[in-house]
Amino acid sequence: MDEKQLDIEVENALVQGLAELAELVAIPSVAAQPDSPMLAGAEKVAALLRTHGMEAHLIPTNGGPPVVYGEDRSAGADAPTILFYNHYDVQPAEPYNLWDSDPWTLRVTDGIAYARGVSDDKGHITCRLMALDALRATHGGHLPVNVKFVIEGEEEVASVHLPEWIEEHANILAADVCIWEFGGVDEAGRPEIICGLRGIAYFELHSQTLAYDAHSGVGGSLFPNAAWRLIWALATLKDVNEKILLPGHYDAVVPASEYDISLLDALPNAAQEAYLKQEFNLTEFLGNATGTEFQRRMVFEPTCTICGLESGYQGAGAKTVLPSKAMAKVDFRLVPDQDPLKVRDSLRAHLDAKGFHDIEIVFLGGQRPGRVDPRHPMVTLAAKTAKEVYEKDPLLIPLVGGSGPIHPFAVGLRQPIVTCGVGYPGTRAHAPNENLRLTDLILGAKHTARFLLALSKGQGKG
Repeated sequence: MDEKQLDIEVENALVQGLAELAELVAIPSVAAQPDSPMLAGAEKVAALLRTHGMEAHLIPTNGGPPVVYGEDRSAGADAPTILFYNHYDVQPAEPYNLWDSDPWTLRVTDGIAYARGVSDDKGHITCRLMALDALRATHGGHLPVNVKFVIEGEEEVASVHLPEWIEEHANILAADVCIWEFGGVDEAGRPEIICGLRGIAYFELHSQTLAYDAHSGVGGSLFPNAAWRLIWALATLKDVNEKILLPGHYDAVVPASEYDISLLDALPNAAQEAYLKQEFNLTEFLGNATGTEFQRRMVFEPTCTICGLESGYQGAGAKTVLPSKAMAKVDFRLVPDQDPLKVRDSLRAHLDAKGFHDIEIVFLGGQRPGRVDPRHPMVTLAAKTAKEVYEKDPLLIPLVGGSGPIHPFAVGLRQPIVTCGVGYPGTRAHAPNENLRLTDLILGAKHTARFLLALSKGQGKG
């Protein structure tokens, strides 16, 4: 079978793919908002899987929106099996006034599609369906591999119920490889093969010192200020050198190996540093990191980030008030092999030891980090087929700074993880005017199709 014909069939699938993407993004499936039509989002995804020749079911979780499970195992027991992981939930679109068009209506202008979720992650669902259609078209209406889909509805809120769901349904999830939810290219159009994700532990910290806000002139010298109380507690979490001060926080950290460092050294460090400095108006990075150390710190160092603060008066002008309550949102990015539950316990112990027994901790969720060996044959095959499609040497990235539910797949199901996708640095995922270049959609679908075709021919085995 001519790979060029496969590429042509991917291009032929674009019109239908965009029509279906428009249907997907029209449903505001925002997991973080309780009134969002999550069930409608799941049902639409299941309907699309059925349209593309798969059996599809909505399988409930223990408290969250359902997981869409789809499969086509008609290739037979001797054919390889691929598990696609995706999600149908999206980030909130607010603030709407920063969008150039309705975030829930697909707009295509000058070869770029705009809408919330168009890249993260509904465009990746479309990419995979286009690849499967192309394979069917070149194989007499059948797939040369077995395919399974796990498409959840809580990825943007830390996949709270997915690990338990995977454990309960492990018997139907066996596969030779898992193709992860994202993928794409860097600033220069080089395909990125991502081999792992950091974990996360997310908290709210609450301080309350008074029954209600007081007049600052009355209570300023006598009443405890909730904002100051919380600030003093936050100041104990990390020192000025960015070292996290929770007891035992670094005990489980697995340092980057010599091979990891060699991969980081091969990345386009100067170009990425220049891009980030320009994009965020920076003169230097923390610790004046540059080169390979810039890359190492970006992904192999744990973090502690104050994501938000709220207390007292926030309106225009002056209001002389002494706050009774204060709240901070804090996340810890975790590296292999840190555990978010241990971070939760360590945070409580640390605040207690520092005299902050009164600070309430609300654990909003967490995910363990996970990765696959960059030398795994499946990763090698993903890189090989990427080079064929993009005609550029791919970048092997041992770990990225973001988080996702990779641990239950890579460790729980013991599946190698590879990436084939539609992203690029300007996609604005999570931001207004999220977008997808149609050229990236086509290339991502071609890469996916080529990877599956190579698997069907017996490549990728250890």
